[in-house]
Formats: sequence, structure tokens, C-alpha cells
Amino acid sequence: MLRVGIDVGSTTMKIAAVDECGSLVYSAYERHYSEIIQCGKRMLSDLEKRIGNESVKLALSGSAAMGLSQASGIPFIQEVYATRIAARERIPECDAIIELGGEDAKILFLTGGLEVRMNGTCAGGTGAFIDQMATLLGVSMDDMNSLSERSTQLYTIASRCGVFAKSDIQPLINQGAKSEDIAASILVAVVNQTVAGLAQGRKIRGNVAYLGGPLTFIPELRKHFDSALGLKGSSPDNSLFFVALGAALAKEGRRIAISEAIKEISKYSGASLSYIKLDPLFKDRKEYEGFIERHNRAAIKRGDISSYSGDAYLGIDSGSTTIKSTLIGRDGEVLLTRYESNNGNPVSAVISFLDYLYSSYPSIAIKGAASTGYGEDLIKSALKLDYGIVETMAHYRGAKEFNKDVDFIIDIGGQDIKCFKIRDGAVDDIFLNEACSSGCGSFLQTFAAALGKDAREFAKLSIESKNPVDLGSRCTVFMNSSVKEAQKNGASVSDISAGLAISVVKNALYKVIRTTSAEELGDNIIVQGGTFLNDGVLRAFEKELGRDVIRPEIAGLMGSYGAALYARDKSKDREKSSIIGLEEIRRFDHKVRSIRCQGCTNHCLLTINTFSGSRRLISGNKCDRPISGIDPESQNIYNLVALKQDIIESYMVPSGSGDRGTIGLPLALGMYELMPFYHTLFSELGFSVVVSPFSDRELYIKGQDSIPSDTVCFPAKMMHGHIEWLKRAGVDMVFIPCSSYNIDEHRGTNHYNCPVVAYYGEVVKGNQEMGRTRLILGYLSLDDEKHAAKRISEIFHIPLSEVKKATRKAFKELYSYRKIIEDKAQRIISLSREENRRIIVLSGRPYHIDKEINHSIDRLIVELGASVVTEDAIAPLAGKKDVKVLNQWTYHSRLYDAARFVTGVDDMEIVQLVSFGCGLDAVTTDEVRSILREKDKIYTQLKIDEITNAGAVKIRLRSLFAALEDRYGK
Repeated sequence: MLRVGIDVGSTTMKIAAVDECGSLVYSAYERHYSEIIQCGKRMLSDLEKRIGNESVKLALSGSAAMGLSQASGIPFIQEVYATRIAARERIPECDAIIELGGEDAKILFLTGGLEVRMNGTCAGGTGAFIDQMATLLGVSMDDMNSLSERSTQLYTIASRCGVFAKSDIQPLINQGAKSEDIAASILVAVVNQTVAGLAQGRKIRGNVAYLGGPLTFIPELRKHFDSALGLKGSSPDNSLFFVALGAALAKEGRRIAISEAIKEISKYSGASLSYIKLDPLFKDRKEYEGFIERHNRAAIKRGDISSYSGDAYLGIDSGSTTIKSTLIGRDGEVLLTRYESNNGNPVSAVISFLDYLYSSYPSIAIKGAASTGYGEDLIKSALKLDYGIVETMAHYRGAKEFNKDVDFIIDIGGQDIKCFKIRDGAVDDIFLNEACSSGCGSFLQTFAAALGKDAREFAKLSIESKNPVDLGSRCTVFMNSSVKEAQKNGASVSDISAGLAISVVKNALYKVIRTTSAEELGDNIIVQGGTFLNDGVLRAFEKELGRDVIRPEIAGLMGSYGAALYARDKSKDREKSSIIGLEEIRRFDHKVRSIRCQGCTNHCLLTINTFSGSRRLISGNKCDRPISGIDPESQNIYNLVALKQDIIESYMVPSGSGDRGTIGLPLALGMYELMPFYHTLFSELGFSVVVSPFSDRELYIKGQDSIPSDTVCFPAKMMHGHIEWLKRAGVDMVFIPCSSYNIDEHRGTNHYNCPVVAYYGEVVKGNQEMGRTRLILGYLSLDDEKHAAKRISEIFHIPLSEVKKATRKAFKELYSYRKIIEDKAQRIISLSREENRRIIVLSGRPYHIDKEINHSIDRLIVELGASVVTEDAIAPLAGKKDVKVLNQWTYHSRLYDAARFVTGVDDMEIVQLVSFGCGLDAVTTDEVRSILREKDKIYTQLKIDEITNAGAVKIRLRSLFAALEDRYGK
């Protein structure tokens, strides 16, 4: 009798039949498109045609099989258990299994008992993730493998969120990066997500098997896993069918005729089940018509381009997936617009538009042209536009034409959500989706396509819904499962469309803006972006807020419209635009190449775009040297972070006699501030001191397989890479101080250390294999010199008299370092005031001067024309004053004092760096913002993580400087 297993996965269904000897005699694989009953009946019917209506022993497994099992009475085998059964039978020597499915990912450790790691709240790094990225590149899944084989460069791409990764990929496409390199980088991102997100501290070693569709069909993905893990894994025969095989081989199967099994499966009907229903978006047709009439009032002044002649102004918004172009006349009337997909080549799209414009309307003379959006620099350089404007300010400029008193703008685009709080005519605060992009336009577009509808048709259906489905606001890929479940439970497409519209709004309000009430957003709210052209989304937004908002008639074109207005504002004294003309368009040529810059130690991967053989755009640079030829070190006169980095680098030269062995100091967490102390201490005590280098992506990757938590902050994760580097450097021991207290700076009620900084050594001890290298956790605090000397003597078994002498020198070195920093800050402030430069207090924690963690934000600020000092150098100037919160953390106390000092001067603003995963930052941020607002200061917060998109960081900084220019002038 045959034994049959059916694996009902999130996106596919597999069937496997084995004979009495356990040999596979039949298998089939299909995408079920949520039609599980029909697919199951079809696959069983095909089996019946092959073997006849025989009795078989049947079992079900897979992530979507539980309900089917309960309805049919056919036994359910948990998929991990099924995989283990198949592994024991087919690959008994296997130590670990890595399995990637459509929406799930698993690592099964088989040695020493079964241990399973699975993805939880995010489906980044799964088959659906790869599928989405392939769609973005305009290629098939098969092409991903062939493209990756031909790659020569790798880029850093976020993998934790399938949609947010597009924010890394799209700029690469816009900048002309090769598809081969992007494809390989996507696969590497999947590897990093799986290893770092699932392994969580346990080494993947021994005989490793690769299962699941992505690892079966994409050999290059297996190759990148092999490279990351330092081993040679294998893809066993029939790797797609291991779960189905395990179900077939399990003892729990039910004996049943195939025709009977088909009848039993047919009993499964979701129509009888219920789902959570919400109130309809509109009570009736009359309410909808009133809604439309109200929003139609936000119309734009239009002109007739066929009869217009003379000066006109062009704005181009090069977005993540689309190109928006708007041409306006002298009085701001809209003459011509275009909204189109960029198809991965934004330059070509704009060239096509300009060719049409020049050929069709020769009487138009473009007097000013500006670009904005992701591809701002690319479009500006390629077409010789006159201006570039950061997208936040472009959208604000457009919004002011509809309501000069606008105080809140929300823009939901294809892959991002941008919200701007306006105060006193300037952008006061910016909210961006930082770590997840569920709820953007592509989110709705993806579901529309999956349900066989185009985006506009899908949007209209939401209006008709009587019982919208409550889908919450979750990971895009996981919500796909919720939609499928709602379908099975009888929800109509219109109910799902309305439910998704509500989810978009809830995501924006409660995950991105994190508002607690409508009053926080202000009285005059303008919504923008193509997503708000969906009436369902707009209505859901108004209902959630309990107030009316303004949707401009050209909501999807507001970036290009604002850029056109900006070009008009700036071109009053200009005779004509520098934009390329028709003849140059006809002979336009665009070439792209990638190189490694050798100008400094960054060795940035540069993308060089060449236009018409002469003009160039260089992107990918962390400093300005490749563009300007200026040595980045010459900027250090304005940059306190750079000075700190130089001082830290001076400690990287090995020192000490080495009589007591070689000790490694990891340049991570609190060591960035305490390096002068510990380096001097151990050198004086006769150790040879080795310091790990500044962080980079490669160093992070080397330590990621020992990171036990996906939610701990990025600086803590980076510690693992530094430990790995020191081990490979061959040091005898690695020292990590564990200190509950910092040195008392007398700023608050106490001087606690950050808990992660204080005790992260214990995490390293429990999760990172040290081999021959000893790990020494020094439980001590530097707030008491005598106690510190006593503890060091006890830890290293060195005479106390000798340690006291070394400790005194170490404290002297530390205080000297602090004096140097404070003096340099004063010099920067004085020089900046002489040169009328604005001063940015780049505030955060000691580890935020790490080059990899801060993404070179300090250098970006200096390149934008300001000077950089840090909160620890400014705080001593503020004096003492109580704050409204429990002030007991040293790092936070510095922030409060620095904020108070900034409120007392006219030429300083604060940029605060915050690391994801730090639970203490929320209260601190609110208090810092409260202090600054008392004196009308512009405040910008930048959240930093390993997935942080550098483009989004740059948008925030340029928005800050545009707001400063608006408020204070150049």
C-alpha cells in the first residue's frame, strides 16, 4: 500500500507517494493561489489517474494544512516533525537543515536533539522576498540565479523587510548599478537575514542540507550560504518534497481510498467560518458622493499648453518606482503632467518625456528646472537641470499652494511613508517608515495583482464593501496569509480591499507617526502621494482621525509640482534654463561603471554615470573626495567626531611590553569612550594591547552567526564582529568591562550605565565560542578609583601597588582626552561663528562615533556646510538644572544638558542618533524634544540600525538644512 503525504505550504502544495520500501514513486508540485481545496482535489485526482482508486495511507502537513486536516479527518503532521522524519530516512548524517519556503524560513539543528529556529513577525529573506525583489528588477526567479553568476560587486541591502529592501535597491537602479550585482546582493541579503535572524548565536556547522524552493531552484543562493558558513552544504534529491515525504513516512497516516479522500477534502469550506468585520467606509452612495464633492474643491489652476508660449518651469520627481513630471506656466498654472513607471531606468523615462515636450510644443521655453526624489542627483546631472530640492521641501512647497497654513503633511508613496510636521513655516519634524514598509502603495498594488485586479479597479472595490476585513497592520508578506485566510472564510474582494485600506492608515498613524491623538497632527492636514488617490485609503484616514483633510487634485504629483514651483521661485533673474535641448536629447548617451575608490581607507564602491561622453555623476561615496578632490581630512577642522576617531585610531598601534601576554580590546559599545583609560592601564601593566579596527560591514558579517537576539541594538550586535576579529588576530585574552556605573559627572540623580553596555560581556560569554582565546569579564566601575584598582588587581592577580600606579596614569589619560575634546569643541564653535556656519550638536552615545554605526552622518553634515560637535563636549557648558524625568542615566543626562545649552544660543541645532532596540531612548527623546521646543529649536532624530537606509538618512539631513535655510537664510 502506498503512503502519501501532502504538504500544504503558504504558496505551494506538494504531494509525495512512497512505496512499502520507502522509495518515492510519485511527486507533484503546484502553486495553489489560495485555492487549497481545488488544488488538493486536482492533485489527488492526478494521483488517482496514475494508480487507480486504490487505498493509501494519507497524512497532511505544512503551514496551511491544519484547517484542512480538522475538516477532513485526515491526520496532520507538524511540518518540522515531518521534515525530521524525512531527514532521518534520506540524510541520516545531517547535522542541520536550512529551509526557505514561500513565506517562512527555518533552521533545524539535529545534533544533540532537535532544536528549531523559525521566522516570527517578519518574512524578510524568504521566497516571497526574493520574488518581490526579482519583480523590482524586472526579471524572473530563474534569472536571479543567472544574473548572480555574473556579478562582480556586492552592495549592502536590507533583508529584514521585503518592501523596505526596495529602498536600498531602487537608488542602485537609479544610479545605474548593474542588475547582476544587485541580484547577487539580494541573495547575500537573504543569507545574512537567515543566519543573523534565525541562528541567533548557535553555530551552523557539520553536514548542512538545503531545503525549500528558493534553495532548490537557485544554486547561487546555496553558494552564498556556503561562503557565509564556511562549509559545503548539499541540496538532497527531492529537496522540495521533504515535508510531504515526512508526512508520507509518518506512522499517523489514515488509510483511505483516493476518491474518498477527495470527498473528505471537499468538506473543508471557509464560508461557514467567521472573520472580524469592521464598519463600512461609507454608509451609502449619498455619503460617498458628498465625500467626492468636498475633495474636488482642492483643484489646481490649469493652463492650455497648446495655446501657451514663452517661459515655463519644469519639476521632475524621480521616485522609487515612478517618474512624475509637471510643467507650470508663469502664474503657476499646470500646463502638462506625466506619471509613469521608471522601469528601472529613470533617465530614459525623462528623456522620452522631454523629447515629447520639445517636439510637440516648440513655443515653450523652459526657464527653470528642478529635480527631487530618490533620483534627484541622477536626473539633475544627466539633464543639466538648474536645481535640486530635497523631496520633503518639494512636497511642502506644493502643499502651501493649497493651504498656506498647512501644519501637517502625510505622503504615502510606492515604498515609503513620509510625514512632515510644520511649525512657523518650517519643517519641524519628519517621520519616515524606518524598519518596515508594510502599508505603502506597493503593498496595495501587490495584493491587487495577487487578486487579479489592477490598482485602480481594486481601489474602487473598497467603496462598495459592506463588511471590511480587520487585517491589522503587519508584515506585508504575512498579511498576504491573512488575506488568503479571509478569502477562505468567505470575504469578498471588496471587503479585503477596504480592509487593506484601513490597514494602510493604521500602519501610518500608529507605526510610523506613532500618534496618540488627532490633535497631535494639527488642524490643517494635507495628504499626498499616489496611495491617497485611493478613495478607500483617504476615507479610512479621515475616519481614523475623526476630521476632514485636504487631498489635492494632483496628490500623486505633489513632489514634481513643488519642484516646479521651486524652480520658478529661484529663476526670476535667470534668462533660460541650462536643461539639455532637443538636439542633445537626440544624441544623448548614458554609460555606467563601478570602481573601488582608492582615495582613502573607506575604499567606497563608486558608481560612475557618464552622460554624453562628458558629464559625470559619482555616487556611493562616503566622503566628498571623489567628487571635489578635496582630502576629507581637511574637513576635520569643523568635525569633532572626526577628531574623536583620530584619537581612537592612535590607540590602534600595538603597545606595551607583552610580559603579561597579549590582551585584546574590542572597539565597541562603551569602549569608544573608555579606550584612553583601558589602553593606558594595560600598557602600563605590561600587556601587549591590541585594539580591533573601526567597524565595517565585513566585520559585522563575521560575527553575525553568534548574535543571539534580532532585537538588540546594532552597536551591541557589532561587538560580536570585534570579538571575532581579535580572536583571529591571535590575542591571548579579550577584555570586556562590565560596569553598572559610569564616572559620576554630577548631572543627575545617579550615573548608571546603559544596561546593554554594562553587561553585554555576559551575552558574548554565553553565545560566542572563544577557542584558545580567554574571555575576561571585568566587573568593576570607574566611579571610584580605589575600588577600580582593587577590582583590577583581583581580576588579573596583579599586585595592588602596581595596579594603583597604572590606574592613576589611566585616569589621567582619560581626563586628558576629555579636556582635548572639550577644548576642540570650543575652537570649532569659535571658528564657526567667525565664518557664520551653523553648528550641529550630533548627540547620542559613545558608540555613535563608530563609522559603520553612524553611516558617516558627521561627514554628511560637514559637506552640507555646517560644523559638528557632540553632546558630551557641550553638556559641561550648560550648568545644572532638574529635568521632568528620572534623570539617572549618564548618557541621557548629557543629552538633557546639551539640549538646554542649545536653547540658549542662536546658531546651534540638535541631531540625535538613536539605535533601534534601545528601550530607554523613548522617554529621553520626548524630554529632549520638549526642552528644545521651549526655545523653538529645529530637532531631527535619526534612527540607526544595520538595515538603515543611507538614502533616508540623507533625506532627513537635507530636510533639516533646507528648514534652516528657510528659517535663517543661507
